[in-house]
Amino acid sequence: MQWPGGRYTQGLSQRAGGGAVATPPGVGSLSIPNLITLARILLVPVVVWAIATGAMHVAFLLFLVAAISDGVDGFLAKRFDMKTDLGAYLDPLADKVMIVSIYVTLASTGTIPLWIVILVVSRDIMIVGAIILSWLVGNPIAIKPHMVSKVNTAAQIVYAALVLALYGYGFDAEPLLTLVMVLVAVLTLLSVAFYVADWVRHMNSAEAGR
Repeated sequence: MQWPGGRYTQGLSQRAGGGAVATPPGVGSLSIPNLITLARILLVPVVVWAIATGAMHVAFLLFLVAAISDGVDGFLAKRFDMKTDLGAYLDPLADKVMIVSIYVTLASTGTIPLWIVILVVSRDIMIVGAIILSWLVGNPIAIKPHMVSKVNTAAQIVYAALVLALYGYGFDAEPLLTLVMVLVAVLTLLSVAFYVADWVRHMNSAEAGR
């Protein structure tokens, strides 16, 4: 899961010479990458509907569009300096909402095992809960994505795409499908371990510094 800690962050508008207020590019308004990201979020209910109604081929095509749009908004943000604080939060949120929604819907229709969905969703709940708890006790932690977390997200996307292709077009994805599912499970557990270790280390250092 990609948290915004490593992305473009710039404070509030700073006052420039002559009393004018200089605002970083894209801050205070929706940039084109942000609009693309919002469109991806709005696409989620349509993908869920397609899966729930058995139109897996439609769900696969929409998922493919979402994946391409994810690459496009990232390219535009970097190439044309359109990175914003809002986009740093919206982009990972859009990815996670899409993935979790697809996994939950696929499990509810009996398409994929329930345990893999519980594992993926529980991991995100644990991370968010740990961050909120650190805020509540006055020791906020800035979580940065580990490489294993990025690979985990990629594996989750590949697994969802394989399942949708399998049921949408009769694509024979075995034994690759099972292999990727196991890989998702292993990477999810490793990701949890890394984040928990970071959280414990942070909380202990904060307590020692008091």
